[in-house]
Amino acid sequence: MNFNLPGLMYIQIVNNVCKYIQLTAEQQQIFIDHLKIRKIPPKTILLREGDICQFEGYIYKGCVRTFYVNENGFEVTISFGIEDWWVSDIASFHDQKPSKFFIETLEETEMLVLTPTSKAKLLMDLPKFELFFRLLVQRNLSVLQNRLINTIAQKAPERYLDFLKLYPSIPLRVPQYYIASYLGVSAEFVSIIKKRLAKG
Repeated sequence: MNFNLPGLMYIQIVNNVCKYIQLTAEQQQIFIDHLKIRKIPPKTILLREGDICQFEGYIYKGCVRTFYVNENGFEVTISFGIEDWWVSDIASFHDQKPSKFFIETLEETEMLVLTPTSKAKLLMDLPKFELFFRLLVQRNLSVLQNRLINTIAQKAPERYLDFLKLYPSIPLRVPQYYIASYLGVSAEFVSIIKKRLAKG
């Protein structure tokens, strides 16, 4: 085992991968050997618009958000990432083209990270990870498609309830205005929705 990697981090990321593919003990170690640990303070920008994404990160601890800045200069939150989620700009990472997004830590965050070089080496050493990453992309696409449909078809209270199903811990962890920017409403309107739901 790589003794630079804390045991719980090792266990959790392997469990995450083994939801999709099976790994022998030897293959688990090969995978672990390709990873780097990053410990990142809160309010750190991991990726800026216009930069090329150089990481795919598994979140062991913490919370991040992906957002863009619209034509009026307002931040629009696309997604949140919490424990046992992966975070990256997939298009920028794979095509090595400038990103349209920002990725920022909202809490102190610990991640296990692959770079383009280490991921390419991992896929050469363990081709079965092609399936794993393809399934991750499919899951991410499904989440984004559902969000798009909900934004078009649902009213704000319904969108908030779906948000809670996807991110049940987020309202306790991030400022309300980030949730509002995700839902496309004002922070004040989120407060109104919460009060209405509390009354039943």
